[in-house]
Amino acid sequence: MYKLLGSLKSYLKWQDIQTDNAVFRLHNSFTTVLLLTCSLIITATQYVGQPISCIVNGIPPHVVNTFCWIHSTFTMPDAFNRQVGREVAHPGVANDFNDKDARKYYTYYQWVCFVLFFQAMACYTPKFLWNKFEGGLMRMIVMGLNITICTSEEKEAKRDALLDYLIKHVKRHKLYAMRYWACEVLCFVNIVLQMYLMNRFFDGEFISYGTNIMGLSDVPQEQRMDPMVYVFPRVTKCIFHKYGAGGSLQTHDSLCILPLNIVNEKTYVFIWFWYWILLILLVGLMIFRACIIFMPKFRPRLLNARNRMIPMETCRTLSHRLDIGDWWLIYMLGRNLDPVIYKEVMGEFAKQVEPAKNERNK
Repeated sequence: MYKLLGSLKSYLKWQDIQTDNAVFRLHNSFTTVLLLTCSLIITATQYVGQPISCIVNGIPPHVVNTFCWIHSTFTMPDAFNRQVGREVAHPGVANDFNDKDARKYYTYYQWVCFVLFFQAMACYTPKFLWNKFEGGLMRMIVMGLNITICTSEEKEAKRDALLDYLIKHVKRHKLYAMRYWACEVLCFVNIVLQMYLMNRFFDGEFISYGTNIMGLSDVPQEQRMDPMVYVFPRVTKCIFHKYGAGGSLQTHDSLCILPLNIVNEKTYVFIWFWYWILLILLVGLMIFRACIIFMPKFRPRLLNARNRMIPMETCRTLSHRLDIGDWWLIYMLGRNLDPVIYKEVMGEFAKQVEPAKNERNK
């Protein structure tokens, strides 16, 4: 287990060349590692430990355990509000009086580790697509200028090569920017879709799971119903039928303990809070991207904020003369180039794009 978890640290390595932003990496890298870690822990608990243990008389325990694990268990929802030890044996465990419609069945627990794994793959998909789309372009044009340990001649040659690339490839990077923004939108869609599907997976209990837990402190002690126990019950019931010695049908009502749900409930508390934080960050990111795309006057300030050594006039020239794709490329270059080199390249680039506009006005 330690080796498996240790192998996940490769997803969190620092990137010397960055082609995305922090929120994008939180979705693609951190969330993927988080979900894979949870999946591995639950898998180990499920297959190494004892995920279910049922109490029943007259039948071998391993038979009932296997049957109830495969065919699900149930609780009585109205029994969660009754007093434990007086009215009911455990939260949600009461006599159903053959009222099958009143039962709440739990069939999800054997699928949790697999669902978490596929959620992790879905979170990694935008990063996988962007790596394919980007194709190492940023690394190619930076040419090691993010690290200034080189001779002045080599630095000047690389700077001239970068400037030459920018001049010769003006108005050729719109697709580059659009693909990246599409991957960011995919992150937002993925989180919304996953929250909706998790809510369906837990019979409509996931969306309000965290708020119900936080609101528990405001409820009087005698009226409290633990939301974690309701969604992830620790003790449930299971009905097992078999034929007796005379051929008559026998019904065995067993009490099942689900220690795996102790892990599940804590896992999904953390996932609930993290997904809502991530959703808020992604909504903010979508608004920020909309400002960049639809408010051109916003771009010079962003370019200047990237490197304060660049005069605002230079930032305005570049923002006004370049299309959105070229602007995005030089904006991301500011994150990967040495600040002094970036200032020099942007100053020369602004001089090169300015005459083109003067000639069009003649």
